[in-house]
Amino acid sequence: MGFLSVLSFAHKLVSERLKLGDIAIDATIGTGTDTLFLAKSVGPKGQVYGFDIQEEALILTQQRLDQHVLSSISPVTLLLQSHVDMLKSIPQVHHGKLTAIMFNLGYLPSSASNKDIITMTDSTLTALQASLELLRPGGVITIVLYPGHPGGDTESAVVQEWAANIPQSVAQSIIYRQLQRFDAPFTIGIEKK
Repeated sequence: MGFLSVLSFAHKLVSERLKLGDIAIDATIGTGTDTLFLAKSVGPKGQVYGFDIQEEALILTQQRLDQHVLSSISPVTLLLQSHVDMLKSIPQVHHGKLTAIMFNLGYLPSSASNKDIITMTDSTLTALQASLELLRPGGVITIVLYPGHPGGDTESAVVQEWAANIPQSVAQSIIYRQLQRFDAPFTIGIEKK
């Protein structure tokens, strides 16, 4: 048995905190893998919000969600918006009450997608900072990063530096990474105090 993949590790961190009825965000829905995971984890009394700037991502995610019995997953609100808009798009009543926010950065992993459309460092940092405001104490942010694609190396380095510089009184940060490959994907986990 090998180590968990970076995505499986992110799911593990989140699953240890989420419970039925919680509220969560998939900040970069992509093909909907994390969205469905969150919707199953919080159940029909929970709520999941999903953000992406590409209509194709919303279509692929909705198709994935449609394959599951609606009574066993939470309501999911898919937003054709950048994750930079989280604070203004999530109802004020939920601010400070979210349990998990997942980021899977890079590009849309679909065979027909435009791989030149990638997450951008500035908007990612703004969204990450907003995530700290949206989380409840004990809530978690997971960030899966891909330094192996053009632009991913810069974003990965900047996000890692941001996470390392969060005051310990605000949150604690961890990293899960294969050490033998510099360009291997990795996960950062942040738990709000």
